[in-house]
Amino acid sequence: MSAIQPKLAAWAAAAFFSCAAQAADPGLTPELIRGKYLVQITGCNDCHTAGYAESGGKVEESRWLLGDRLGWRGPWGTTYASNLRLAVKDMTVEQFVARARSPLRPPMPWFNLVAMRDSDVKAIYAYLRHLGPGGEPAPAYLPPDQAPAGPFVTFPAPPKH
Repeated sequence: MSAIQPKLAAWAAAAFFSCAAQAADPGLTPELIRGKYLVQITGCNDCHTAGYAESGGKVEESRWLLGDRLGWRGPWGTTYASNLRLAVKDMTVEQFVARARSPLRPPMPWFNLVAMRDSDVKAIYAYLRHLGPGGEPAPAYLPPDQAPAGPFVTFPAPPKH
């Protein structure tokens, strides 16, 4: 087998899967397909889509990334998974990339966003814009001395080293 054959096989497989993805949703560009894929595999929906994790991912795409009213309470206060579709409504792609490169409150794994390539962050932005604005804003952050009114998950304080 020549050195070219494995490369040709890899190229053919990539072309097949790319075409299959477009056939599944012909209205999506390669960037939107990439953005949707990243949203799914990086767990964005787990927190930013109400009921997603609990249903094993069985939430209509039209309801994805609208935020959640479930609070995440810890030593930092109480945070809520924001409505990403509303968040990007008035943001440029450059503003979104800058936000993705900034530390965010727990339990958001912002350090994973920092590690992403700019092209991946931009693909997520494009996909969010493609979905369009919808839903309501998530509840506002509450400082540690304020108790949330709705449901919340409590995180313990991290261990002291």
